[in-house]
Amino acid sequence: MSALFGPAGNSDSFAEKGYKSNIDAPKFVNEMGLDAYEYQCGRGVKLNPDTAKQFKLNAEKYNVKVSLHAPYYISLSSVEKEKRDNSVNYIIQSAKAVDLLGGQRIVVHSGSCSKISREQALELALNTMKNAVKALDDLGLSHIRICPETMGKINQLGTLDEVLSLCEIDERLLPCIDFGHLNARTLGGLKTKADFEAVLNEIENRLGNERLKSFHAHFSKIEYTTGGEKQHLTFADDIFGPEFDPLAELIAKKNCSPTIICESRGTQAEDALLMKEIYKGCL
Repeated sequence: MSALFGPAGNSDSFAEKGYKSNIDAPKFVNEMGLDAYEYQCGRGVKLNPDTAKQFKLNAEKYNVKVSLHAPYYISLSSVEKEKRDNSVNYIIQSAKAVDLLGGQRIVVHSGSCSKISREQALELALNTMKNAVKALDDLGLSHIRICPETMGKINQLGTLDEVLSLCEIDERLLPCIDFGHLNARTLGGLKTKADFEAVLNEIENRLGNERLKSFHAHFSKIEYTTGGEKQHLTFADDIFGPEFDPLAELIAKKNCSPTIICESRGTQAEDALLMKEIYKGCL
């Protein structure tokens, strides 16, 4: 197994090359020389079953591994019980959707801790996540893997430690390590190979070698301020990080096979290909 690379949604070049429908995304990804795709449901899960069926057939035909980004407004740590219960419902909707698309991973935002302490927020999130795991099991969706994501703003729940705590609930949970977010919330803390290695070591120490080998990842350069993440950039940016090269060396050396989704602004397919080429050069 080797690492897989692909875009989050469709890059600007998707339309420029004449593609119109999302069902063509696997073909586009394959033509780009990539092998993964993250279906975007950030603003809600609105998926026509016929579209999903066609997408799944195309993903199988072009050998593209599918994941899905669940709605942005999920908040596992909301102080309002209704919002936490709704979040479980959005996770269920996302799991059903990715199942129809032929994928097994959904990426989920952890929530905020602006009104309460981080400890209280994590406690609420852990409880909501347990409810979500049970709900998927009860619905026969136990094969779908929830991937809580490291977040970019300092006041959000979603440090590396918090995400790994969520993943410790059940061995099927996989961390989504967003390296751009981690870099933004540590105000440029991912620079050296040692910085990246510390992240990978922490995953292995907390979750074991199997989940280190197969973790989910997002990668993009992100502009940040004192509060953390401001906006996503492209790989052309040379002011804000992080750089992919040190991580590529480490995943090759440690024989990891993560799925790495690029969230660059408009150039996500092209930048995913750059990452794949850097990684292949490290093998």
